[in-house]
Amino acid sequence: MNSVDKQQSGDRHQDLHGKDAVAKMRDIIDTAKTCFFCTVVPAGDPGGARPMSVLNMDDGGHLWFLSASDSHHNRELARDPSVRLYFQGSAHSDFLTLNGHATVSTDRAKIEELWEPTFKTWFTGGLDDPRITVLRVTPTDGYYWDTKHGTFVAGVKMLIGATLGKTMDDSIQGKLSV
Repeated sequence: MNSVDKQQSGDRHQDLHGKDAVAKMRDIIDTAKTCFFCTVVPAGDPGGARPMSVLNMDDGGHLWFLSASDSHHNRELARDPSVRLYFQGSAHSDFLTLNGHATVSTDRAKIEELWEPTFKTWFTGGLDDPRITVLRVTPTDGYYWDTKHGTFVAGVKMLIGATLGKTMDDSIQGKLSV
């Protein structure tokens, strides 16, 4: 237990499994919308992390992205499909890290489902650009940091705590098993 936890009452740790883990993931991902998508890179390579937008999350917790076939991350995933995703939904809550595995495909139906006209910025050939691939991330586990009662209550508690010189943190955190 760290020093901040010792100053507070109540349980601030809750591990989530299965559907509860997927629900927490959805809550944070719907707020954050983007993540740092990290791949395994060879030793000494400075790459491996890039911002990407989650285009969909299905009921099984799979996350869907579009990516260029000639991108660094597609090449890195060909060597090792392990990924880690980092999300931040707000300045004081909605933090999530997920570990998982990515698969790359050219599933035309999924590309059409995920496509938005603004993606022509990256795929200049439009929906028919031959470089478009679909990344499906299957999370295995993760960790979250959030608020118990929402950002308004957490903010009020922080202000009162600062005034009183007492830690009144409304946070909750725990492991996720998908």
